[in-house]
Amino acid sequence: MAQKINEAHEHLAKAEKYLKTSFMKWKPDYDSAASEYAKAAVAFKNARQLEQARDAYLQEAEAHTSYRSYPPAALTEAFEQAGMMLKDMQRLPEAVQYIEKASVMYVENGTPDTAAMALDRAGKSPPITAHIRDHYDPLLYKHAFLWFLIPQNEERLRQAVELIGKASRLLVRQQKFDEAAESLQKEKNMYKEIENYPTCFKKTIAQVLVHLHRGDYVAAEKCVRESYSIPGFSGSEDCVAMEQLLQGYDDQDEELVSRVCTSPLLRYMDNDYAKLAISLKVPGGGKKKPAAAAAGDSGAEPPKEEEDEYAGGLC
Repeated sequence: MAQKINEAHEHLAKAEKYLKTSFMKWKPDYDSAASEYAKAAVAFKNARQLEQARDAYLQEAEAHTSYRSYPPAALTEAFEQAGMMLKDMQRLPEAVQYIEKASVMYVENGTPDTAAMALDRAGKSPPITAHIRDHYDPLLYKHAFLWFLIPQNEERLRQAVELIGKASRLLVRQQKFDEAAESLQKEKNMYKEIENYPTCFKKTIAQVLVHLHRGDYVAAEKCVRESYSIPGFSGSEDCVAMEQLLQGYDDQDEELVSRVCTSPLLRYMDNDYAKLAISLKVPGGGKKKPAAAAAGDSGAEPPKEEEDEYAGGLC
C-alpha cells in the first residue's frame, strides 16, 4: 500500500511539472498532466486512499477542460470515477452529482448507452451498506432508464424497463409506495409497448398490492379494470386472483385475502412483492364478516362459529 501511495505522489509531481511554464516553455502541457493525474488517481484508488483518488480524478478533469482538444470520453470518465470514489466513501449526494454530470456528458457526446451503463454500474458497485443502497439506487436506475430511450427502439426499451424495474423493487423495499406505484405504471406501459403481455399481468398484481398497502382500494381496482384491455388478461389466473383479492379486501374477508396472498401465484413473485402479499392486512381489524343470519322468524339462535386458531390472519 505504501508503495502505491508513493507511486501516486510521483505521478502528481510529474503532473505539476507538466503544468509549469518557463522561459523556454510558454504553455502548460495539459494533456500530459491529465495523463499523470489519471495514473495518480488509479494508484490512490488501489491503495484505498479514496479521497485523494477523488481529488486526482477531479484534477484530471480540470486538466482536460483546460486543454482545448481534450478527449470528451476521458473528461467524462474522470467525473464518473470521481463520483464512484465518493460513493465508496458513502458521500452519496456528492456522488450522485458527479455521476449524473458524467451521464449527461455521455449523452451529449452521442453515447446514451454509456450513460445508462455508467448509472447502472454506480447502482451495482460495492461497497455500500444495504440501508444506504436502498436510498441511493432508485435515483440512479430511474435516470439510467431515461437514457436508454434516446433514441427509442425495442432493444433499448427492454434495457430501460429492466432498470426501471430495479427502481420499482427498491422503492417497494423502502415502503415509498406512492413512488413505487408510479414506477410500476411506467414498467407496465413499456411492457405493453413491446407486447410482453404476461409480464404486464404480473405488474398488475404488483400494482394492486402496492395500492392496497397505500390504502387506496379505488386505485387498485382501477389497475385491474384497465388491464382488461391487455390481450389475454381477462379470465387469466392473474385476473381471477386479483378480482378475488379485491373482493376479499372490500368485504373485509380475511380468509379470502389470506388464501390469495399465500397462493403460489403471489408467493413466487419477486421477493419484494411476495413480502407485500404476505404482509397485507384487510381493513377493519382483519375480521371476517359473519355469515348472514338464517331467513325467517323462527327465532332460532344462529349457530356459533368454531374458534379459529388462525384468528388474526395468516397475512
